[in-house]
Amino acid sequence: MNMNRRAWICATTTAFLASRFSWARGDNRIRKIGLELYTVRAALNQDFAGTIARVAKIGYKEVEMAQFFAHLPELNPSAKRAREILDANGLVSPATHVPFSALSPENLPRVIEASTVLGHAYIVNPSIDRQLVKQTDGWKRAAETFNRAGELTRKAGIQMAYHNHVEEFKPLADGKLPYDVLLEETDPKLVAMEMDLGWAHVAGADPLAYFSKHPGRFHLVHVKDFTRDHTMTDVGKGEIDWKAIFAQSHVGGIEHYFVEFDDPGDPFASIEASFQYLDKLRF
Repeated sequence: MNMNRRAWICATTTAFLASRFSWARGDNRIRKIGLELYTVRAALNQDFAGTIARVAKIGYKEVEMAQFFAHLPELNPSAKRAREILDANGLVSPATHVPFSALSPENLPRVIEASTVLGHAYIVNPSIDRQLVKQTDGWKRAAETFNRAGELTRKAGIQMAYHNHVEEFKPLADGKLPYDVLLEETDPKLVAMEMDLGWAHVAGADPLAYFSKHPGRFHLVHVKDFTRDHTMTDVGKGEIDWKAIFAQSHVGGIEHYFVEFDDPGDPFASIEASFQYLDKLRF
């Protein structure tokens, strides 16, 4: 075989494989679309079982508990009953949000016990006491709390995680970003990150830069969209480039995607619109 013929075959084969790879990459999708139950919290408080059934009927496969642990030690419904309702509707709850106070040595064992019943793989704190974190040292102390909690949850087979808002991307007096402090001060083996992609967008943070700098840290994400004037909206109706972000899910380490809209006019219409968009999305 002459060199021209060999070069042509090599080039043709390379182009074919590249096109196949490109097609496969563009055909990625979210296999299990999740919902952060905060979006339907009012309905959930009125009718837990009925609300869970409506969420499942739309097509969601996973849910993240929102305010379930807000009133420790009382849980309504009980962890056992909540798990029965989830199971009956074909849903799993891989994660829950808990208040910062729930991470105390007195409360955390109760949270772990109930989380084990519910099947949670992650216990996520979505907000730190704002009086604690006005200075860099406060964020460092919060990181210490997360590491300590992560040691305990890890023994139960559960990962500790943290969820951001906008404040984490506002520079402190020393110029440091709180989010960077948390990433640096927490042990990756003990504390994962749940990046709220919507709030990160509003803050002007670049999720892809964080994925690249801290690969594998972002096990969970909140899928929340905003219009150009920073008005929250249904997923797919805003300006966030979801394809670009989700194409790098493997870099960030994303395993769970939870739709969230804090205060939609019609929560069920909103979560259905977001589900339909994500169900069709390929990246």
